[in-house]
Amino acid sequence: MDRQRVVLGIDVGTSGTKVIAVRLDGTIVSVATASYEMMTPKSGYAEQHPEDWWSATVSAIQTVMTQAGDVSVAGIGLSGQMHGLVPLDKQGRVIRPSIIWCDLRSDAEALELERAVGRDTVIRLTENPPLPNFTITKILWMKHHEPDLYSRIDKVLLPKDYVRYRLTDSFAMDVSDASGTLMLDVAKRAWSKEMCEAAGIPLEWLPPVYESNEVVGHLSATAARLLGLPEGVPVVAGAGDQAAGAIGLGIVEPGTVSAVFGTSGVVLAVTDKSLRDPAGRLHTFCHAQRDSWFVMGVTQAAGGSLQWYRNRLAQMEQAVAARCDADIYTLLMNEAETVAPGADGLLFLPYLMGERSPHLDPQARGAWIGLEWRHTAAHLVRAILEGVSFSLRDCWEAMQELGVTSSGWKASGGGASGRLWMEVFASVIGEPVQILQSSHGPALGAAILAAQGIGALSEDPAAIQAWLGTGNSIPPRADWADFYNDLYPLFQEGYRVTKNLMHDLNGLAGRLQA
Repeated sequence: MDRQRVVLGIDVGTSGTKVIAVRLDGTIVSVATASYEMMTPKSGYAEQHPEDWWSATVSAIQTVMTQAGDVSVAGIGLSGQMHGLVPLDKQGRVIRPSIIWCDLRSDAEALELERAVGRDTVIRLTENPPLPNFTITKILWMKHHEPDLYSRIDKVLLPKDYVRYRLTDSFAMDVSDASGTLMLDVAKRAWSKEMCEAAGIPLEWLPPVYESNEVVGHLSATAARLLGLPEGVPVVAGAGDQAAGAIGLGIVEPGTVSAVFGTSGVVLAVTDKSLRDPAGRLHTFCHAQRDSWFVMGVTQAAGGSLQWYRNRLAQMEQAVAARCDADIYTLLMNEAETVAPGADGLLFLPYLMGERSPHLDPQARGAWIGLEWRHTAAHLVRAILEGVSFSLRDCWEAMQELGVTSSGWKASGGGASGRLWMEVFASVIGEPVQILQSSHGPALGAAILAAQGIGALSEDPAAIQAWLGTGNSIPPRADWADFYNDLYPLFQEGYRVTKNLMHDLNGLAGRLQA
């Protein structure tokens, strides 16, 4: 009987929504993805329509259920891109397109918040520094630039929570995703009244917060008819994509570390207490399991750097891939594999969308350093793989300064499906990296939370690991590791020597846009 019952994991990502159906023994039954676009109306802006998330969710669930055949849905879990602002009016209608995680327009609001409240105070109240990525600064931007729309706000949700609202008609948020709003007391796992008052954010705008595997609603009659599912299916609070991705990799015990190669790149380590970085370089969030936290460093454009290259500079490879019915990323990796480590003297700074950890610099910009006439497309791609890996090592170095240690690395995300990139990364950090369900991370984590919520799976790490099984381990290559240890300081120097130049260029460009 149990083998015919499934839980659904829904991941509302940046490029699309993925839905996965999983039996209660951990067997994956079917997977579907529906994509949508990101709008960039101005430099530094990034928006999406919440209705697109909902339409994609409906489409992906319908496809998954068709593929799954004769199964019954026992529970639903959600994951999603963090930080995105979804403002709703009193009728529950979306007031404006969502200002999503990689939007940097609220830089001035982040600085204003820092001046008004004090950087140290913000970190004390929320465990995190004021940055334009966080939801609170996006709300303040609306207050300053769209006062008419701001005056209509009745509720503030995050992307996955809007989708759950459409599923259940209930308002809720989990503690892991709420950690990324800069309005949560992360140590106490509750809204920070002091922080909200300091920023002028009414507490009644914020939904109740729950642990990630708590049931917070049930599938409404309207949503059930649309999806072809029975009314009343329990829906759990879910988690932000980083927490859910960690759950989907079995990163649930202190010492376990994950690296996520999605649009953004994330290094995440589990802790048994709320660990504070006084410098604010790292984020400390509630984990998606009770009495658990994690510390996290973020590279804004990890897989996003390769995606940008594909879209902007790889037209020839795209044409070849289309003609041969081949995967474009496989072609790019095959090219990069012909180039030796170090890309013949070429470095890539992956700061295409500013940078978070450890620089906290929204004005950082990407660059290839050391370009020569002899360099080819293969060199450019190899340098991207290495530059992103070095940027993730920056995050790990900051964690080690806080006393975080590793008992094992796991990797997920689209970038983790390519062996070359994982060999580069393992060699950069000098440790083996296990690839486990690399393409399903957050959606699988959401399914695990759903299974926990309905009592079909415990929070015991061994029980979770039994669901996941084991994956291939990619060891570092000794000769590469030695070379990358020598190259890494040069990568760090690349940011230091170009920082002021990038800021000046941004200021000059801004004069023409004004």
